[in-house]
Amino acid sequence: MSNKILVVGSGPIMIGQAAEFDYSGTQGCLALKEEGYEVVLVNNNPATIMTDYDVADVVYCEPLTVKSLAAIIEKEKPESLLAGLGGQTALNLAVELEKEGVLDQFGVKLLGTSVRSIQQGEDRELFRELMNELAQPVPESEVITTFQQAKDFVERVGYPIISRPAYTLGGRGGGIVHEEEELEELISTGLKSSPIHQVIVEKSIAGFKEIEYEIMRDHNGTCISVCNMENFDPVGVHTGDSIVVAPSQTLSDKDYQMLRTAAFKIVSALEVIGGCNVQFALDPASRQYYVIEVNPRVSRSSALASKATGYPIAKMATKVALGHPLDQLENPLTGHTYASFEPALDYVVVKFPRWPFDKFSEADRKLGTKMRATGEVMAIDRTLEGAFQKAVHSLDTTIPIITDEWFHLKTPTDLRYFAILNLLRNDVEPKAIHAETSIDLLFLHVLKNLVDMEKVLHGNSVESLTEELMQKAKLYGFSDGQMADLMETAEKEIKEKRKELEVTCNFKLVDTCAAEFEAATNYVYSTYAGTNEIEPLAGEKKALIIGAGPIRIGQGVEFDYSAVKAIESLRKLGWTTIMINNNPETVSTDYETADRLYFEPIQTEIISAIVDHENIDLVFTQFGGQTAINLAEDLEREGVPLAGIPTKVLDELEDRDKFYEALKDLGIPHVEGTTCHTKMEAWSAAEQYNFPLLLRPSYVIGGQGMVKVNDQQELKHALDKAEKRHYPIVLDSFMQGIEMEVDIVADGKGIYLPEVIEHIEPAGVHSGDSMAIFPSTLPLEIKETIRGYSEMIIHHFHYKGIMNIQFLWVDNRVYVLEVNPRASRTVPIVSKGSNVAMIDLAIRCLVNDPTLHLSQLLPPSITEVAVKYPLFSSYALAELDHKLGPNMKSTGEGMCLGHTVEEALRKVFLEMPDVHQEKNVCFIDQSGYETLSSTSLPFNEWLKTEEAALYVNNQESEKDQTRRIQALKHGITVMSENKTFDAYLQSLTCLNTQPIPLPGSIREGVRP
Repeated sequence: MSNKILVVGSGPIMIGQAAEFDYSGTQGCLALKEEGYEVVLVNNNPATIMTDYDVADVVYCEPLTVKSLAAIIEKEKPESLLAGLGGQTALNLAVELEKEGVLDQFGVKLLGTSVRSIQQGEDRELFRELMNELAQPVPESEVITTFQQAKDFVERVGYPIISRPAYTLGGRGGGIVHEEEELEELISTGLKSSPIHQVIVEKSIAGFKEIEYEIMRDHNGTCISVCNMENFDPVGVHTGDSIVVAPSQTLSDKDYQMLRTAAFKIVSALEVIGGCNVQFALDPASRQYYVIEVNPRVSRSSALASKATGYPIAKMATKVALGHPLDQLENPLTGHTYASFEPALDYVVVKFPRWPFDKFSEADRKLGTKMRATGEVMAIDRTLEGAFQKAVHSLDTTIPIITDEWFHLKTPTDLRYFAILNLLRNDVEPKAIHAETSIDLLFLHVLKNLVDMEKVLHGNSVESLTEELMQKAKLYGFSDGQMADLMETAEKEIKEKRKELEVTCNFKLVDTCAAEFEAATNYVYSTYAGTNEIEPLAGEKKALIIGAGPIRIGQGVEFDYSAVKAIESLRKLGWTTIMINNNPETVSTDYETADRLYFEPIQTEIISAIVDHENIDLVFTQFGGQTAINLAEDLEREGVPLAGIPTKVLDELEDRDKFYEALKDLGIPHVEGTTCHTKMEAWSAAEQYNFPLLLRPSYVIGGQGMVKVNDQQELKHALDKAEKRHYPIVLDSFMQGIEMEVDIVADGKGIYLPEVIEHIEPAGVHSGDSMAIFPSTLPLEIKETIRGYSEMIIHHFHYKGIMNIQFLWVDNRVYVLEVNPRASRTVPIVSKGSNVAMIDLAIRCLVNDPTLHLSQLLPPSITEVAVKYPLFSSYALAELDHKLGPNMKSTGEGMCLGHTVEEALRKVFLEMPDVHQEKNVCFIDQSGYETLSSTSLPFNEWLKTEEAALYVNNQESEKDQTRRIQALKHGITVMSENKTFDAYLQSLTCLNTQPIPLPGSIREGVRP
């Protein structure tokens, strides 16, 4: 075998394929480098640690297509390809590369699970045949390729049925069908979603328990069950949308062993090499089970299983793919046991999905077999009650008022868990809830324990709290704030009473072996059960880095990138690093990233406890998105030592009135606006301006609740929808022009600004949803103005660390739009596009590194153009109109490099057909493009054609909204901004593209 292995990543974050593949891919790449291989990585997601030169030797941010990969294979000449770490995207590409003959042509060997095995696991027909051969029961089903076949199946078995397209992720294109009018649309979507146009339709077994096993297997046939997991919700809700408990809590030993044996049998028959997820449906009344599906790769569940147990699945799967047997691989978490040793847990884990419905109140909240969560949190505790509570605390969201609890039980929604709590508060018996939902009574009684404790606390005063009651409440996961609300007192009073009663949290280890062996781990969780197991870390300088929590729209994996880079920089400077986060998908929660990992809710109470226990010298809030910044004031009040600027300065930057006043003093133009603390204030302030106006809630993520209002009626509607937590609200004049932004590092006096990012779509489109060019094509004098304004702002506020500033260019005048006093979503793009370690520079400023002379750093030499583009998981939220606006909708982003803007754009749109050559691919439903050839078919007829690929409509009528939604439901790309469509047309002028690696590879020399 040569020294070079090509690794394929999973691409931009989307619903069903998120940051878990950054974690798995990073682990896998590092494992390959540990074994002495040169890693060539292809992944067009700039926001990830995986696409960093500390992880791979050469990184290509190129389209994930057969054509693109073939060009890279021809150029790099790797001997092997590893595709099992890149989710469904990489797995599908491996199959296509084999089918197209690319692997044979260039003599590339596929590592790990073979293409034949992948096909047997993913092709529904082949999988069903294999299950029948193994005598493993599957639900009554049929593999179909036409609507008529589906109709015939329904006539035979009746409704409801479940459809599952082949080779898709997150249940994409699938669902439960209850009546005929749903059938045609779902089957049509499913056939279009499947790369091989194949769907399995099966008799619904909704209501059975859903159980997952995460299995590892090597070349010798050794199999272990790393972790088994039990879904809180029965079959019918996608496992990515279900609360999950690990290990299973309600299975008898017979049931557990029966399913474990079945999983081993299936994985062995598939000849999987590495990790594999097996999903079962179990009838608790009869012990009848069915095999639902198998994922012959690392997955969302394997990331969860890794973090739940401490067993590094992706790392071990990579080494197994290289030929190492499990019984010869040392488990790095213990340093004493081998990878063939099944993990044992002495705690319980709860995973809770994070949905986007708080951001999109108009979305359909119903859950089914198609995943809709953007991310998830994980909680660890010694009691299930405590783990449930910790998970909810980690969500970082406000639960809306629920008016019809039984609706959420009859039709599963994201609010079902909270509706159950409400019913239990109203003395509804668990048996009645079980009868409606089939949720196991054990889980319902655990929730009843929480409700009973709420009632006890509500009936007590702070003075009457006993040590026993306080201990039990904390054991059940009640935070000081929760207890204060229930007892109608101040949180400070609860905290002081807790200290008086000497009830303190303890810290325990995650070690894969339930303390049976001594472990070298520094993976920790808090609990009020038992005794403390850890001593403070040694070290002269100790830093705590606060993470960003779950992936959500507006706060994605790019913040994990910043947190991880901050940890790496601090360690190089001799600091002992401690991480707090609760996202099981990310690299920051890999126990090998920081010197110690606390898997906890990101709350002041627990952060203060960690600071006290570890004697922390500095706490870093700039790298955990808005979540971490929003805690700064409370932490400072608690006496926690914060790195960077005081919260008084943060307030002056984030409070719109104070910031605008500072800009006025500095003579920097800004968009006119007013801060309003009440609805009446906003209504009154609007009279000072001309419509349209931009309404901006304060301290939100991704423009949540931000809307453009065109008249008084729209303003009234927007103000009526605004929640209390969104105040104060800012009303800004709405101006259209070119939007620009910069990420800068500052030392309190000077700045380092690599280059300007130029948005393609106009102002009014959220920066996260806009395509962007880096470096910008703006005139030099505009760039100099931006630099000058940035220096003035930094100098005025004596700002230290990293900052993002957004600007607007209108009528040859530059305005400041807003400031983000933290790392932003564009930091990885700037860092990778310019080959400048921005986070490293920020850390050195924050810790006053005497060797850093920021003003003496030379500007980067940028030879290529990067284009950043948003990715919308519209297939998962197809009922929403994805027209671009101030409220961010994209779930992730990609980036492509080119020698010119046109080449980079061509790569972005590589999978789009050429509108000039194929008449029926495009339907232009607006004026301004009369010279272009568009289909002449009626809209409803065009939708159903195979060629239909692009719908262009920027209008705002109800009819236009409906048409955009219809197009999305048919899997058609929708462009709702002229500038986006213009960029696509511009891309067509580039006839040839070449693979271009990110700057900074080892072949180019050492980075400064």
